[in-house]
Amino acid sequence: MNIKTRLAFQFTLIIAGILLLFSTLVYYFSYSTQLDKFRENLTNRAKNTAILLLKVAEVDSTLLMKIQQSTFYWQKEEIAVTDPASHLIYKINLHYLNDKTIRQNMTNDSISHFKIAEKDGVCYKYVYKKKTFHVLVMAYDNSRNENLKDLKGILIWSNIFSIWVAVLLSYLFSRNAIKPISAIINQVKKISYSELDTRLFEGNKKDEIAQLAITFNEMLGELEIAFKNQSDFVAHASHELRTPLTIMISESDFLLSHEHKAEEYKEHVSSLVNDLKGLNRQLNTLLELAQINKGQVLQSSEVRIDEIIFSAIQSVKANYPGRKIIPKIQYPDNENELLVYGNYGMLVIALKNLLDNACKFSQSDVIIDIKMFKESVEVNIVDRGIGIPKEELDKIFQPFNRASNVKFIGGFGIGLSLVAKILDLHNTFSRVHSTVNEGTRFELQFKRMNFINSPSEETKDNQEV
Repeated sequence: MNIKTRLAFQFTLIIAGILLLFSTLVYYFSYSTQLDKFRENLTNRAKNTAILLLKVAEVDSTLLMKIQQSTFYWQKEEIAVTDPASHLIYKINLHYLNDKTIRQNMTNDSISHFKIAEKDGVCYKYVYKKKTFHVLVMAYDNSRNENLKDLKGILIWSNIFSIWVAVLLSYLFSRNAIKPISAIINQVKKISYSELDTRLFEGNKKDEIAQLAITFNEMLGELEIAFKNQSDFVAHASHELRTPLTIMISESDFLLSHEHKAEEYKEHVSSLVNDLKGLNRQLNTLLELAQINKGQVLQSSEVRIDEIIFSAIQSVKANYPGRKIIPKIQYPDNENELLVYGNYGMLVIALKNLLDNACKFSQSDVIIDIKMFKESVEVNIVDRGIGIPKEELDKIFQPFNRASNVKFIGGFGIGLSLVAKILDLHNTFSRVHSTVNEGTRFELQFKRMNFINSPSEETKDNQEV
């Protein structure tokens, strides 16, 4: 049974229960009211009988009988009067009332009620001249029974009609109530791992269904980030590991292709060990980056920006042995001013990728200009290469995106996306200036250690493009 049917069934049961309870109460109170009214009339009949028979001297039992026979109020009325010795002194139309039933229903109460078969009765105690008389009156309330019978029929048919209406309304209500959920189900069915950017309609953003959609959208956002991080990790890992693995394979092939002296073997093996250590550092850095993508805290420490730059230069020059990469550093009197806060391995990867691009897309020298400011350290990487079209500058940090003028130069369009991620994790501002066939300049601005938690007006000025 689906939710819509179950809701309709439950709603119908609730309505039916309420209607039955209401009908029962109506019938009960109607019955009680009419019974009380009938008993009151019987009591009045008993009082009038006692007064006429005992107090009015002109009326004897024979005259009273004639009067009452001509003025019957109810069907099958029975009247009996007993003296203090419980002897019957007056009777009319007795059927159920006899010596036994009279004695059974006589009490010391001034007024008591009883029922024999289909008749209701009252016993009225009347004191006259210090003598106690009892008047018993019984009758069949045909009017009440007819009214209750009609009322019962009305209530039954009203309940049948009302329950039928409740079934219809409950179905419409449940269908309308489930409609937003059905819409969510239909939207969710269209979402696959390749369409995690799809979002559910969130309605009024207030009710429970809207909150469900909002929660599901948040989960989709987290899944999208997780899938993207996984894809990025694979892309970044393959990009970063391809070059050192290629170098190690080439060195190994060279060793196997010729006989060498022991010193040469030792030199090449030592070089392989250094490459493997570097590869291990890259793997650890990439794994740490993948963990950070999952929301963990970046493991940072105080690092010198010049050491990061020299490490990146050394790594890149292995791929471009004849290229000049010229660092220009304005060393301050206090070398602690070169300290920035970040993850050493990640920052090396970021600068290495920028230097690798500068060497790849230009044939001239690459300049790294480091400038010291009051609150920041600015690193400029400048080349005189083919440049980037102006209209494509805002897309260069997107994964797998490559400029239109580098079709015949190898690459996967991943390096700059990794750079953007690392700089974002370090809250480092970056800016790119490029002119086609003239060159490109990347500006990176790192906050110095003493100003990590303080706003920098100079930084704000430098961030204005």
